[in-house]
Amino acid sequence: QVQLAESGGGLVQAGGSLRLSCAASGRTFSSYSMGWFRQAPAKEREFVASVTNSLGRTYYADSVKGRFTISRDNAKNTIDLQMNSLKPEDTAVYYCAARLGYVLGARASNYEYWGQGTQVTVSS
Repeated sequence: QVQLAESGGGLVQAGGSLRLSCAASGRTFSSYSMGWFRQAPAKEREFVASVTNSLGRTYYADSVKGRFTISRDNAKNTIDLQMNSLKPEDTAVYYCAARLGYVLGARASNYEYWGQGTQVTVSS
């Protein structure tokens, strides 16, 4: 089992940047595929980005492609989400998720473990 804790959320103006981090417990972090999801008020949770366990392949939602970058550091048991050129529509609670094994996809149901989330607010 793995426990996840997000950090780095906050308030930023449109066009600005934020970097989210997710710290994972456990000694087998490198075996987990990781993802970022977000949920805005009155909307369903949506996929943002993911990175696989072994090859470190990345996958992005079209809405963030070219603006967000996901990365992982297996030595530190962390993944990051660098968010640039933020827009008001990026405002949401951002969640880190994990799944043992290879997962490269956008389905929330593919992920077994979830963090508590961190709020990102982008003002216009």
